[in-house]
Amino acid sequence: MAFTLRSVKVPPNSASLEEAKSRVFDFFRQACRSIPTIMDIYNLDDVVTKSELRSSISSQIRKNSHVTNPKVIDLLLFKGMEELNNIVEHAKQRHHIIGQYVLGRQGLAQDLDTKDEGTSGFLKNFYKSNYF
Repeated sequence: MAFTLRSVKVPPNSASLEEAKSRVFDFFRQACRSIPTIMDIYNLDDVVTKSELRSSISSQIRKNSHVTNPKVIDLLLFKGMEELNNIVEHAKQRHHIIGQYVLGRQGLAQDLDTKDEGTSGFLKNFYKSNYF
């Protein structure tokens, strides 16, 4: 799978918005087809399902759905291809994949708690002051 991804290159410019959108759909299909390989490489079966990874990829693509300039879409597509290539070629470690695509914006479970529970009144007043 890694060999086929190396040979894929993003053309420098899309002629129209429709062409750029079709390239995005092709990239999404290619990313979804590489999910089983990624699951095997990084041993993610115990952490996430294939459908959750697929929805994470689609949310990353939908995050930029407001872009209408074909050159910008091509740039974002190139960045996505590089990211996918790095993941498939095992240039990232397992915790990078889990942090970026499994946990995402939720953060770690230990970071979900409030930070002010164990602080004293003096520290709360100090943090509210103008020293920051």
